[in-house]
Amino acid sequence: MAFLDFRGGSGRVQIVSKRRATCGRHSWSPRVGACVLRTHLVRKRALLGGSNKPRLHVGSRAMEGAMQTESKIRADSRTEPGPRGPGCSLRHFACEQNLLSRPDGSASFLQGDTSVLAGVYGPAEVKISKEIFNKATLEVILRPKTGLPGVAEKSRERLIRNTCEAVVLGALHPRTSITVVLQVVSDAGSLLACCLNAACMALVDAGVPMRALFCGVTCALDSDGTLMLDPTAKQEKEARAVLTFALDSVERKLLMSTTKGLYSDAELQQCLAAAQTASTHVFRFYRESLQRRYSKS
Repeated sequence: MAFLDFRGGSGRVQIVSKRRATCGRHSWSPRVGACVLRTHLVRKRALLGGSNKPRLHVGSRAMEGAMQTESKIRADSRTEPGPRGPGCSLRHFACEQNLLSRPDGSASFLQGDTSVLAGVYGPAEVKISKEIFNKATLEVILRPKTGLPGVAEKSRERLIRNTCEAVVLGALHPRTSITVVLQVVSDAGSLLACCLNAACMALVDAGVPMRALFCGVTCALDSDGTLMLDPTAKQEKEARAVLTFALDSVERKLLMSTTKGLYSDAELQQCLAAAQTASTHVFRFYRESLQRRYSKS
């Protein structure tokens, strides 16, 4: 007995034996009475049952490309790491924009060994249930490196969304949707700050109107009270307190803060002052990165 094999898109029809129809790449579909490629069925199920939210298509090949891009950015980066002896300095930065074709704007931000890929969709059409009549609806989706988003990712999504809403001029695009999708490529500490920086550069690449730029800076306090800027994952684990601040580029005003651990009021003010000073270097890197991209040379 033989079955018809429909090759999607090519218009060719081939005769396939019953033995071939039950092997690896093929599966029998009694509804259409033909042997179709299993990949086509998987694609159809994804289209019918999948979510309509924007997704960063980071498969195995795309993840390998992101890692290659990461190594290329590291090689081409001209940032100055600065002295990182006492712990009051930032790790080296690297950034590349317009990496993805589907989003309206995208950016890859590297902060030491921490890397985040960001994509921005919009302003675009919004669902009626989420429509706001006087401003744009802003949504943030954070996807971990492996597995499904959990409580930690949902908490970071809320913090990043609050920061973006504080600077994005949503009143210029009412009844629309702006979606920021963040994909964690590697986490080596100060992940929330790196996500904030990647989101800002992706919003700039998408041309979303903002009243100011913003950046994230993470501080850590060890058991002796020593302040460490931009801590690594090991330093965060051993720290007594970890504080992350989001600051704007105009007056270095505090847009968002989240803390974990025990600290005094004096230590809080010390960390905030250090973060405001460190934000100057981050915004200077923003400027240099954009100048290198848009320079005629």
